[in-house]
Amino acid sequence: MAIKILHSFVATTLSLTTVLANAQTSAPLQFAGVNIAGFDFGCGTDGTCTSSGAVPPVSQLSGIDGLGQMQHFVNDNGYNVFRLPVGWQYLTRDQMTGVLDETQFANYNMLVSDCLSTGAYCVIDIHNYARYNGQIIGQGGPSNEIFAELWSNIASYWKNESKVIFGVMNEPHDIPSITTWAESGKSAVTAIREAGATNQLILLPGTDYASAKTFVSSGSADALSTVQNPDGTFTNLIMDVHKYLDSDSSGNNAECVTNGIEEAWDPLATWLRANGRQALNSETGGGNVDSCVSYISQQITYQAQQSDVILGYIGWSAGSFATYYVLSQVPSYIGTGWNDTLLVSMAMSPKTNLLVVSVV
Repeated sequence: MAIKILHSFVATTLSLTTVLANAQTSAPLQFAGVNIAGFDFGCGTDGTCTSSGAVPPVSQLSGIDGLGQMQHFVNDNGYNVFRLPVGWQYLTRDQMTGVLDETQFANYNMLVSDCLSTGAYCVIDIHNYARYNGQIIGQGGPSNEIFAELWSNIASYWKNESKVIFGVMNEPHDIPSITTWAESGKSAVTAIREAGATNQLILLPGTDYASAKTFVSSGSADALSTVQNPDGTFTNLIMDVHKYLDSDSSGNNAECVTNGIEEAWDPLATWLRANGRQALNSETGGGNVDSCVSYISQQITYQAQQSDVILGYIGWSAGSFATYYVLSQVPSYIGTGWNDTLLVSMAMSPKTNLLVVSVV
């Protein structure tokens, strides 16, 4: 989720005319979608989650129509991926274990099943910031073995679902050793593959809240580039990055001040291409204001120009958020249909930007 990142940067812009002109030579992105949040509610950035704080975006559990939202996004906007955040504690009923609680996992599976029913890809996202109740995985907190057990049990359930994507962890931050974190990531990858999920995409996040801007400079790129599948390949191991476009890159502010290209996307794309890797922008967004429509549009256009190494974008966020949330992408159901937010309708919808394979 969007949080405060203590980095400042000088806003840079591209003229919208130049961006739109360049879009004519863009290849389509593979993915576009939105987070369907709610099972992660109650989680803090220290990895402390209370399962009772979850507000599942599942009609049968909360009255919130996550399925209706996803059907609308697919049918009316051309989205083809949804990220489904969930707290580790929710899945294990507040126990630091890799053993899934049968009832609560079944609840979460209702959302995953709803997602799969739309034909979209579905990202399983453990929303714990590389922590469990304040302690870092593999660095004083849960052992890599416990983390691997969690992912083995998750992957075993969806091993035959080609459209399930495994997001190892949401937004690690303040990690003492990025190389040690890479070992934790490798333990999850090995567990997922050995559970039988041999072909699905796996998303690998770096530190600084998975920052696209600092992915290379923080050492995350080099550390995570050593993570391999059990067979020694890097097939379908994708770098997981986030980028918000407000003044402090936090997503806490309604106005956007940059398109992120010069300070984040250009150096990232250069590194990815030089190293034969790819990334997915699994969180991005801004307020429902004109500045964010402009800058998000420019960001997406640039991403499409780099579609050989940047697979796509996923907005933050729809699901169980109130429509007045500063980053809301929750559609409103009025009368007999869904109405989108300004940012979705004017920038993020593939049927608006025409830069995603689902609509071209």
